[in-house]
Amino acid sequence: MKAYQIFSDSSCDLPDSLLKEHDIKLIPFYVSFDQDTYYKENIDITNEAFYERLTEKNVFATTSLPSVHDYMNEFKQALKNGLDIICLCLTHKFSGSYQSAVNAKQILEEQYPDTNIQIIDSIQATAGQGILLLQIAYMREAGLTLDKVVEKLHKIKPTARIMFTVDTLEYLTKGRRIGKVISLAGNMLDLKPLIQLKEAELIPYSNVRGRKKSLEKVFSMVEEYFREFNEKPEDYDFCIANATTIEDAQLLQNLLENYIGRKIAYPIFQIGVTIGAYIGSGGIGICFVKKYDRI
Repeated sequence: MKAYQIFSDSSCDLPDSLLKEHDIKLIPFYVSFDQDTYYKENIDITNEAFYERLTEKNVFATTSLPSVHDYMNEFKQALKNGLDIICLCLTHKFSGSYQSAVNAKQILEEQYPDTNIQIIDSIQATAGQGILLLQIAYMREAGLTLDKVVEKLHKIKPTARIMFTVDTLEYLTKGRRIGKVISLAGNMLDLKPLIQLKEAELIPYSNVRGRKKSLEKVFSMVEEYFREFNEKPEDYDFCIANATTIEDAQLLQNLLENYIGRKIAYPIFQIGVTIGAYIGSGGIGICFVKKYDRI
């Protein structure tokens, strides 16, 4: 079996420890606060510095996708080492990152005609993309060929979900990412919107009043999913995604662990610059995907 390198754009928000453990390489997005100076995510600006500026300066950030050349430069290193490539990207409905990677693939295939380069639209974002990425790593570690990984990946992608809440819809509105969630608009009376990310669509669920109730409702959305579809939590991989509210994340994790009957093996995923620019500092949710060997 020919070896292959796993790539992702930085919107996956995979913790550094997991990137190193599973030898996954990231191609960074860019962020700007003035549409003039752009910073590479996790390279030129940390998550902490990003959220500090977002909240204390009361500004809105804009993001820019990795360029075709960004992808080509990273991919070439793997190709020169004789490796094939699989790259998982933020859903094309949120960004052109996927198309940039596809364009890079097409150019490089002319230069390296014997290589296998697979570009996959995750139909997900942040930690939903991240735990899908981990399934790729687990399949590689189990000895699956690249083509078999791609085959299984297309089967498990539709099972990925993020059940989440934000403190305000202001960032989604400014970033023009609001879509169907417009039905939840209105930030009066401390209303917290509840949203599901399913197959690249932001689907409105409801509003509740107050942060604590919104966290409880995020958890109940997960329960409802498994009850409605008659699925078993033991067949799924779970993680918590959180922007800046670590105590809330720990509360949500405790609720989830009690429900699924096991500890979550992963550190809490911090929602990074790419997605944080569109949901703000109060974003938090539960992410899950069906395990590759349970499909």
